[in-house]
Amino acid sequence: MNIEYVGRGYSLDDRIRGIIEEKLDKLDRFLEEPVEIRVTLEVEKHRQISEIHVSHKLGVLQAREEAEDMYDAFNAALSKAEKQARRSRKKLTDRKRRAEPAHQALQHWAVDVVEAASLRSGGDGRPRVIRSSQIRIKPMSIDEAALELEDSKHDFVVFRDASTDKVNVLYKRKDDNYGLIAPEL
Repeated sequence: MNIEYVGRGYSLDDRIRGIIEEKLDKLDRFLEEPVEIRVTLEVEKHRQISEIHVSHKLGVLQAREEAEDMYDAFNAALSKAEKQARRSRKKLTDRKRRAEPAHQALQHWAVDVVEAASLRSGGDGRPRVIRSSQIRIKPMSIDEAALELEDSKHDFVVFRDASTDKVNVLYKRKDDNYGLIAPEL
């Protein structure tokens, strides 16, 4: 854990740094190494502002609080950052628990892509399969599928709904909303 201190209008001595490091050790148990922490303590007129910025393997946490006392501001910001770290850790463990065993996770779903030009091409007049792709089906909620769709280069995501255990397709519509195909079996 690497900690950087920034003081704006506030003097940081070794005693304060020791207190901060001791309290940040609670936060460290929720985070994946490497961890970079920037603690900013700032005084503006009568306001005491504490800001904590944490970069770790799984993401970034930020918390900013102000109070009449710097220790109160830091404790409130630390509490906020700890809550975010707990939430992040819980999401990670939930994902790992929901994941199927390795031999079942290799189940694939074939998607056929038909090119429009093949409709006009000669032959028997029927469309041809131009390309076939293998897509890994993961168990996830609809919200997680929406996040996956945002990160995907495709306009759809095929997934197994964690609550119903059925295969669904979430796709991006032209009006920037989402559509869900949930087949009945």
